[in-house]
Amino acid sequence: MTLEDIPAVYEVELVSFAIPWSKEAFEREISSNRFALYHVAEINGQVIGYCGMWVVYDQVQITNIAILPEYRGNHYGEKLMAYVMKEAKRYGGAVLSLEVRVSNTPARSLYEKFGLQPGGIRKQYYTDNLEDALVMWVNL
Repeated sequence: MTLEDIPAVYEVELVSFAIPWSKEAFEREISSNRFALYHVAEINGQVIGYCGMWVVYDQVQITNIAILPEYRGNHYGEKLMAYVMKEAKRYGGAVLSLEVRVSNTPARSLYEKFGLQPGGIRKQYYTDNLEDALVMWVNL
């Protein structure tokens, strides 16, 4: 992902999350966070999704992953997740984790396909409705 991708990534963000990151947050991640790696999924040059992760030594944290609604259910999320897990290993990751809303059954099912298992609950993690986050982990 480059700075030029941010406007398109931001559009994915807006339609995917109740509490979207700002364009400035993505700019900081790409330009200032030495632990951050961001990848876009494209079809014919159009950004249809993206994933961000932090690689801190052997720990990998997925910060965001999203696909445009009109492309969901067509395995693009699976392809992006497979790519990101491969990249996590390539960068020395031994463990990958993420948080997901407890109510987000489609995302949880996707993560379970890749071996992620529940590892805990972060109570009232999401500030829009105080929903709990399920922490999921997998050894890479």
